Amino acid sequence: MSTATLITAEQLLEMPENRWCELVEGELKPMSPPSCLHAHMISLLDGILGVYVRKHRLGAVLAGDPGFIVARDPDTVLGPDIAFISAEHVAAEPLGEGFREGAPDLAIEVISPGQALREVHEKALAWLDAGAALVWVVNPAARTVKVYRSRTDTETLSAADELDGGALLPGFRCCIADLFARS
Repeated sequence: MSTATLITAEQLLEMPENRWCELVEGELKPMSPPSCLHAHMISLLDGILGVYVRKHRLGAVLAGDPGFIVARDPDTVLGPDIAFISAEHVAAEPLGEGFREGAPDLAIEVISPGQALREVHEKALAWLDAGAALVWVVNPAARTVKVYRSRTDTETLSAADELDGGALLPGFRCCIADLFARS
C-alpha cells in the first residue's frame, strides 16, 4: 500500500467526481466507463434476472455498479455490474441511499475489453470472501459465464449450457447461447 491518505467509504460517497472509482484498502481505484457491448450485456442480464426476481418476489436486483463495503479499516468498496440481494436480506436491512455493508447474495461481473482475467478472478474471490453466495463472471469475448460457488467450486459455461440460480434463485434458468445472441 502507498503512503497516500486513506479514504473511507463515507468519504467516497461524498465524492461525486469519483463516480468511476472503487475503493480498495482505502485507495481510489479508477475504472473506465463501460463499453457499449459491456453495457448491453448488463442491460440484458438485469432485465432477465430482474423480471424473474420480481415475479417470484425473491428480493432486489441492482445494476449500475452499486457500492458494497466489503472491508473496513482500511475500507474497500466494490461495485458489481449487477447485484442480487435476497428478500430476507432486504427485509433485515432495507435498501438505502449509502453503500451497503457486506456483499450481495449474487454479484455479477461483466468482463470489459482489455480487462485482465486475473483481476476479474480476484474480484470474484473478494465477493465470495465478503459473503456472496454466488458470483457470475460474464465474458462477452469468449461467450462464457464462469460460475463461482466457492473458492474451490467453479464452473465455466458455454453456448451449449444453461445458467441456473441454484438454491439462491430457485427455478431461474438462462441459456448461455441466448444470452450472447446479438439483437
